[in-house]
Amino acid sequence: MSAVVHIVDDDESFRTATQRLLRASGYAVETYDSAERLLQRLPDDAGPSCILLDIRIPGLSGPDLQDRLSALGSHLPIIFLTGHADVPTTVKVMKAGADDLLTKPVTKDELIAALERAIARSRAWREKNEQLHSLRSLVDSLTPRERQVFERVARGKMNKEIGRELGATERTIKAHRSNIMDKLQITSAAELVLIAERLGVLVEQPAEIRR
Repeated sequence: MSAVVHIVDDDESFRTATQRLLRASGYAVETYDSAERLLQRLPDDAGPSCILLDIRIPGLSGPDLQDRLSALGSHLPIIFLTGHADVPTTVKVMKAGADDLLTKPVTKDELIAALERAIARSRAWREKNEQLHSLRSLVDSLTPRERQVFERVARGKMNKEIGRELGATERTIKAHRSNIMDKLQITSAAELVLIAERLGVLVEQPAEIRR
């Protein structure tokens, strides 16, 4: 699947020239003459992609669009373009998570290098998100009692201690642990702890002992 570059710029000649250059370089390209147009056809995170965004455009500005996309939960990397770079704007957009800021006119090599970095980040985020979704699905397959045992094992508690807390025998807890390992497709407590850490389970307290 070709990576998609979404160009947002009110300069038609720039959009046309950049679209031609990027398509010749193997990218799929979508163009928009305003931030509002992009919001109307909001790109998703289904594949590797990024946004090439002019800072100064009529209507909603580039930084304003960045804020709007962030509020909508978009994870598309953004590369800003500007013909008038200034320190406050640069600091603002970079602090807000922009991948890069390029000054027009930009060379082909500079543009392609920035795009490759952004798209690599897009791919990495998507792969990480898919892995987390898969782990979440496995944990969601646990029964309520298995989930209680899972959380306590992740916190380093021994079977006997877990049994006392849950009013169950050590043998029953061992059986639950075995079922948990099978459902999570793992073979060690260390792997279980790693899954709990990645899903943020360890920063929560079990509901029944919460104050």
